[in-house]
Amino acid sequence: MTTASMSKRGQKGGDETVVRERILEAAFAAFMTNGYAMTSTLEIATRARVSKRELYALVGNKQEMLIACISERAKRFEVSAELPVLRDRETLEQVLASFGAKLVREISDPAVIAVFRLAIAEVVQAPEVARALNSIGREASRAALRKIMAQAQASGLFKGRPAKLAEQFAGLLWRDLLVSLLLGVAERPSDREIARRARDAAAAFLQLHPLPKEHATE
Repeated sequence: MTTASMSKRGQKGGDETVVRERILEAAFAAFMTNGYAMTSTLEIATRARVSKRELYALVGNKQEMLIACISERAKRFEVSAELPVLRDRETLEQVLASFGAKLVREISDPAVIAVFRLAIAEVVQAPEVARALNSIGREASRAALRKIMAQAQASGLFKGRPAKLAEQFAGLLWRDLLVSLLLGVAERPSDREIARRARDAAAAFLQLHPLPKEHATE
């Protein structure tokens, strides 16, 4: 293969990535405006300025577009590969506070809240929206928290099942904020408020789960 043909192929791949992103942005905007069930692939193609053939080739059908939109947002909840070794509770508290702040910051984003509202509004006509949000979007944050809890438990920092511990920390973190945001009776918290909320949740969680006795005297 010549250098020129390789360059053209690379350029084409880059162009397709740009077009795919444009399609997903158009799909998301259409879902937010009309609802999932009432949005047609023709409208999405029109918004994205592509043909329906190109739309199906680059992304897929309407459900695949929805899943792609949610999956892109779910990537924000992946735990960093540079997660420190959780050998002491001070480090654990910092990690929980940092992840908690990230979680609240991302989920309280108006676009993400809009996805939750969409899933609720479409639960009868298009239950696949809620299923996709739960299995892809919400599961990403739950899995990340379970990973943190499992590492901390393996280091002997507390006892309990990682899934239950993750659920408890999430409860301390959110309290009634998510419901208030969904109802539109609360504004998105500031970065300072988010950081304080995450620190308070981390401190409360560790207070509920003291260091096991066998490790307290080490």
